[in-house]
Formats: sequence, C-alpha cells, structure tokens
Amino acid sequence: MEEPFPMMTFKLTHLPLLVAALLLSACASLVPPPAEVPAPAPEPAPVVATPVALPPAAPAASGPLLAQSGPLAPLPPPTTGRIESTQDSERGDLWERVRGGFAMADIDNDLVRKWENWYARDPAYVTRMTTRGGRYLFHIVEEVQRRGLPTELALLPFIESAFNPQAQSHARAMGMWQFMPATGKDFELRQNLFRDDRRDVLASTRAALDYLERLNGLFSDWHLALAAYNWGQGNVSRAIERNRRSGKVADYESLRMPIETREYVPKLQAVKNIVLRPEAFGLSLPPLENHPFFLSVPIERDIDVALAAQLAGLELDEFEQLNPQMNKPVILAAGTPQVLLPYDNANRFVRALQAHRGALATWTAWVAPRTLKPADAARLIGMSEDELRQANRIPKGMLVKAGSTLLVPRDDDDDDVAEHIAHNGLLALTPEGRPMRKISFKAGRKGDSVAAVARRYRVSPAQVAQWNGVSSQARFKAGQTITVEVRATPARRAVASNSKKPAVAATAKAPRKPTRAAKAAPAAKSTKAPTKTATKNVANRPGTATAGPRKPPVASAQHPAR
Repeated sequence: MEEPFPMMTFKLTHLPLLVAALLLSACASLVPPPAEVPAPAPEPAPVVATPVALPPAAPAASGPLLAQSGPLAPLPPPTTGRIESTQDSERGDLWERVRGGFAMADIDNDLVRKWENWYARDPAYVTRMTTRGGRYLFHIVEEVQRRGLPTELALLPFIESAFNPQAQSHARAMGMWQFMPATGKDFELRQNLFRDDRRDVLASTRAALDYLERLNGLFSDWHLALAAYNWGQGNVSRAIERNRRSGKVADYESLRMPIETREYVPKLQAVKNIVLRPEAFGLSLPPLENHPFFLSVPIERDIDVALAAQLAGLELDEFEQLNPQMNKPVILAAGTPQVLLPYDNANRFVRALQAHRGALATWTAWVAPRTLKPADAARLIGMSEDELRQANRIPKGMLVKAGSTLLVPRDDDDDDVAEHIAHNGLLALTPEGRPMRKISFKAGRKGDSVAAVARRYRVSPAQVAQWNGVSSQARFKAGQTITVEVRATPARRAVASNSKKPAVAATAKAPRKPTRAAKAAPAAKSTKAPTKTATKNVANRPGTATAGPRKPPVASAQHPAR
C-alpha cells in the first residue's frame, strides 16, 4: 500500500535533495524487509519542508515525518515498520476516516427522506459531486480533526456548492463554502482586482471553520450553529427568543425559519446517511485514498496563470480547480505566494520552472493617475482601447476613476507588482456624461434578472452587474436590494439640491444649457495636452504599480447570512 505523505511546501533550490529523499522513502515502503530482521535505513540528504496541515496527533507511519511548527527541520531517515493492522482501513480509505469522526446528533424526519430520495434519483450527479470533492476532502478533514470538530462539517460543501470552488449564488455568495462579501471580509478573505479568497481552497476552509466554531460557541448546539451559518446568527437568535417568550422549545426543529434554512440540516443529514450507507440508496462512492491530493508550491515571481499550468503539465481548467481564486490571467507573488498542485505535477512544475528561460509574466498592474476615458488611459499605457476594455472588462460609457488599478501588458524591465497593490488593487468606474444618481429598490416576488433590470433602466447588463457585484447572467432573488445608477436631468438635480424651492427655480436654470456646452470645449482642449506629452512607451507610463520606483459556477443555494 502506498504510504501517506503530508501536504508540504518545499523550496525550489532543494529539488535534487527532495527527489533523492522521495526515492529512498518509496523503496522502503514498496519492499519492506521482514519485521524480525529490520533493514538499516539509509540516511537521506536533508530536505527543508513545511506542512500545510497536520492533525494534532498523527499515527505512526512508515514515510518521512515533517516538523509541525517552529524552525524548519530536515527530514529524518525513512523507517520500515508497519502501522498497526487495525489502522490499515482507516489510513487507506478517507470515507472510513470521515465516518469515524461523525459526532453530531442525528435528526430523522420527512425532510431528511426528501433529500435522500433527491440524491438517490441522480446517481450520476452524486458521482460527479463526490469525485470533485475528492480533490479537497482530505485537506478539510485534516483541518476539522485538527480542531477537534465533528467530521459532518467536512460534508458541508456538498450541500453548499456541490464542492465547486467557482460556485456563485444569485445572492453573491461565493466559493465552496459560499461566503457573502461582507462576511468574507470579516474573516480576512481578501477580495480585490486580482483574487477572491472566498474561492481559495485553503483560505476559505480556514475561514468557514473559524465561523462555524464561533457560531457553535454562541449557541452551544451544532444544528443551531448550522442554521446561523445559513440564515445569520441574528436571525437565529431572534427566532430562539420568540420561542422562549412563547414558552416553546427553542431547538432547531422547533424554530420558525425560511424554507431553505428549515431544510439545511436535513439536507446535510441526508448526505451523512448516504456516506454511512451508500448501498442502501443504490449509490456508490468513488474510492478516496487517505492522503493529500495536492501540495503547496511557493511562487516567488509574478507568473501568468497559463504558463504556470503549462509548466505543471496541467490543462488550464485542472489548474484552476485547485487555484480558483485568481481573477486575472496573472498570479502576483506578493498577493498569492503559493499555488496548489497534484503531487506529480508539483515536481514537474519545480523542474520546469528552473529550466524556463524568458519572461514569466506578460501582464502587470498600472494605477490611473487621474480620472480618464478608457481611450486616454490606453494611449498613456501604449495599448489599444479595445484591448484595455477587454482585459479589464470596462463597459462602454464608463470612465476609469483616479487611483484605479488596471491590468496592462508588462515590459521587460517592469518589476513585480508591489504588495500593497496586489492586496488592495481595485477598479472603480464612473459613468461618462451627465451626473448620475443612485436608485435602490427591492426585487419583485419572482425576482429579477440582471438583463431585465438593465432593459428597464436602459443601461447595459455589465453596468448592473458591476453596481451589484454579480455576474451579467445572475438573477436577483425576491426581496433582494438592487442598485442602479441613472442620469440626473437638470430638473432632477435642481429638485435634489433644494426640494423646498419653487418650481420656477428649476426652470430658471434651463437657459444655462448653452453655457455648459460652451464650457466643454476648453475642458477638452486642456485634457489633450497631457496626451501629447505622455510617455512614448509603457516603461515610462506614470503610476505603474511595481515594487520599485518608476521613471515618470451555479451554486446550490442562496445564503443571505454569508
């Protein structure tokens, strides 16, 4: 049996030593000597490595062990002893490890039966979902058990997103664990121009377990904690208080709550029952080995996503399944210091990266020095307007606000993007032309699509999507607040400035229209001069965001709580 190995981060300069250590370890595990005559273990060369996640008390194993904390330590020589026979099944089958950690109280009602039947009716869906989840489940189980939590929590992404880290709900929840933007920020999940940590496998798992631990500490009941994760702790607290004032029981099954939250724990219970006894539902689970699917590999220079996938020998979509947090086609080392890769591909990536000659990144970041039309920004940067719009998804009729970060082609002499830009870069747009005013309203009882709202207010779907932080194909759920910006007419601006003025005050401004038009000419003239004197190549463009000085999915559910 192949022995498990811990997830690790290794330095690129130690590759030859790491390969030697892996070969020695593999030989020891494939051909073990007789127990009564142990073979001497050869001493491998020291290899520096750091684990990504380890349980608090890992059982003895025949592979090399890594230091869990403190200064980096060399690997000890591989041992040849076998683990206890009673541990064979647990260490070989991840599903058995999950089953052995179940600790939540079971519920048994008609809603559980409903979801058991729902999954049983679609075996192909269950297979796809569990196979996809197999990439991430070992890491989640490790983190759950390291914290001493019930392993039912490791199954939560099955009902949140079907283990799709790219999933996005209509309510703007994102990732495997379906974090809302505000809650993600509360748990230190960065959301900027270059990445969204709500989709990051490691970061979102850490944040979700932090949140669940906090909720369980608040309610002292895992079912109520799960309800709060779905519905919000304030809503659950008020529901509990209502029941107590009425002299009613205040447990999960007794609270008045929305249908989605009412079915949330029964749905998790159904998945738990299927994992316990898949054959009882006519289902089979794909075999999952109890060892890491991926390694964490350091990124020390900015590198294009496509090139990183190529060096690792992965198709782009395979690379993005493990590194779904990237928003742009470039990985910034200052903001994303590591990538996740399958074991064999991690070794290939390290070798190929050392042998690579030429540029690693073809994109960099540029900060707009003032509010600009996209055409003017493109001229300053040295690229076409169409390329700039496409790379940065800038809709027609929008201006780039001062301080915005744009993705632009990289010059040979450009430094890597600075940390403060990698962490905080954002693109802010404002409509071109007359001043705009914001309108907020609630979606109807049947909800509204982004396209329908755009048609109603005669704006583009891309603008509505940007104003509300959703995709152009999204649909707002019933009662959700929608924000749009409409052009303010002269009469509306007059009324907004002083609603108590008589109507004649608004009409008195009408003759000034030609005056405003006349003022537009000198303004256009003044903005033309900087364009002429703008730097002639990208290397001299002002505001380039570098470390050194420059020369001049559809998610399974909507979760308002997160």
